[in-house]
Amino acid sequence: MFQLFTPARTRGFLRATAAAVSLTSVLLTAGCGSSDESGGDAKAGAAVPAGFPVTIDNCGVKTTYDRPPSRVVTIHQHPAELMLALGLKDRLAGTAFPDSAVLPELKKDYESVPELAEREPSFETVLDAEPDLVYGGYGSAFDEKEGRSRKAFADAGIDTYLNREYCGEKRVTMKDTYDEIRTIGKIFGVPDRADELVADLEGRVGKAAGKVEGEPEVSVFVYDSGDKSAFTAGGKSLGTELIRLAGGENVFADLDDVFGDVSWEQVVARKPEVIAIYDYAGAGSVEEKKKFLLSQPALADVPAVRNKRFVVLPLTATLVGIRSAYAVEDLARGLHPESFR
Repeated sequence: MFQLFTPARTRGFLRATAAAVSLTSVLLTAGCGSSDESGGDAKAGAAVPAGFPVTIDNCGVKTTYDRPPSRVVTIHQHPAELMLALGLKDRLAGTAFPDSAVLPELKKDYESVPELAEREPSFETVLDAEPDLVYGGYGSAFDEKEGRSRKAFADAGIDTYLNREYCGEKRVTMKDTYDEIRTIGKIFGVPDRADELVADLEGRVGKAAGKVEGEPEVSVFVYDSGDKSAFTAGGKSLGTELIRLAGGENVFADLDDVFGDVSWEQVVARKPEVIAIYDYAGAGSVEEKKKFLLSQPALADVPAVRNKRFVVLPLTATLVGIRSAYAVEDLARGLHPESFR
């Protein structure tokens, strides 16, 4: 039996409480770079780019950008992938805290950017990269206790942007993903790329959802982590919407939060037909999670366990970022395999 690791609970707490295009082809105060639709480098003294200045209200922090940021540090994987999908590799000065395998289409570009830390980097490490913007994926990117508050960066003359999932709205949907992409596109002066990327992702979701339209809903239990209790996705999570779009129903959709703990007795009582396992570093491997679920006598008669029906989703696919559209197809294939034959 593996133990419940801190990252899952930390992430869940932050999600629940923080108030704080095509794939081939974030901030507090004004950024310093310049840009055009080709993503060219900033040039000192260059004319103000078309469409600027731009004012953005991010989690209650209003920032006016005279020009796009030119050196960005991303903390957590999904902001980096979003920027790469918008063709902004040349703007990335560093990444940190990869959660899972990078999308194959982005792997080469991702690996070309310096990795500053395996987890959240220290304030000093970020400063050493000389960014004009820090783009955080989880609320922990700007952990005040760790000296990385948004105010600390602002006092150092560095802008910050926090993924909208942590802006205190409490319910996360695919619209948040599309709005996030368009906001980043606006900040970096590439709105056309953002619109193209959104259209691509909307098409991907629509195609997968269309495949399972009319099929009976399949009941799904999300297993993030935990042994004595189960840490799962609640009704306000993006995961619940992904499951719905894929032709399923989250058995804990009535959990009035983004994430939360439930008892194994509750899992047994709700008889899920499929278990969606969230895969990320620090909470046990997928194989460990499967072994744990399959070894529990109390779960033996749960249909998903009895039939060994598991769908694995990278954690990054369940966040406000480009991967969520891919997750709909992966889930749909796992829930309704006959629709994809």
